[in-house]
Amino acid sequence: MAEIWTVVDHSGGEPSKVSLQMVTAGRKLAEQMGHDLAGIFLGTGWETAKEKLAKHALPKAYVFESQDFEDYLVQPAIDAIVKLAQEHQPAAILFASVPLGKDLASGVAAKLESGGLADVTDIEVDGDRLTCRMDVFGGATITKCQVVGDPQVICVKPNAFVAQEAAADLAEERIEAEITDDAKAARIVERVQEEAGGRPSVEEAAIIVSGGRGLGGPEHFSLVEELADVLGAGVGASRAAVDAGWYPHQNQVGQTGKTVSPQLYIAVGISGAIQHRAGMQTSKTIVAINKDAEAPIFNLSDFGVVGDLFEVLPKLTEELKKRKGG
Repeated sequence: MAEIWTVVDHSGGEPSKVSLQMVTAGRKLAEQMGHDLAGIFLGTGWETAKEKLAKHALPKAYVFESQDFEDYLVQPAIDAIVKLAQEHQPAAILFASVPLGKDLASGVAAKLESGGLADVTDIEVDGDRLTCRMDVFGGATITKCQVVGDPQVICVKPNAFVAQEAAADLAEERIEAEITDDAKAARIVERVQEEAGGRPSVEEAAIIVSGGRGLGGPEHFSLVEELADVLGAGVGASRAAVDAGWYPHQNQVGQTGKTVSPQLYIAVGISGAIQHRAGMQTSKTIVAINKDAEAPIFNLSDFGVVGDLFEVLPKLTEELKKRKGG
């Protein structure tokens, strides 16, 4: 029976949130197509990953456990996936639509002479093909696309699906990696971990509270942070706020920053320029808070509050604290 594969995006064996989301999505797609589901794990820390993946009902995994996948750039991983695909002929391979996942996907698709799709926000089964939704041209156009070749290589955007826990026995097939000297031509010499603080990153956060120029200065981002902490949310920032030096670039949401798809996006003091909308408009629910009733962000939002954010935010935060009993 053909298989659908999900390539596990992880750090030291800790699966990223999108990896667990892809397992849930892959399981449903496999059931609809009459296929089996399997994961691909490359790197170190398999025992850690196995526990999490089993809790999300991944039934099987091909395990390439080797330090070489941590020490070199993407070529060893590409070669390993390509060789396995040539042997097993999967129907589709799902990658996380993050920088590393896109690098892997493009390399695998090229070597297998197939096509690939990135930043996919929804997948439907159409016979033996997968129809994928993507937002293109800065979000101005919604497209539905299919990969013509096989296997179908698809990069799934974080938060496009909701991860669901379900118990399962995870069967593993360990595979010895055969890494060529050519694949070792580029080595990683240093890794620097960005300080994440206690909040989720904007790429993986299910809820994001973003601040813009309307905050008036960096000192007022504390209002955004306080609301985010009550909600367990990530903190984002508009390009104008980042360019002004009010918040770090790693938190920028928009066409020149991070592209996000949280369940809830709260835009505070953000007018809604096209470059910002391109980075967040696939959010499931959008709430805008702005004193300008004509701000473009209201054309995109599901709920809008026209008012002074310096009055609205403290009251909203206080009310949420009361409801949470804090």
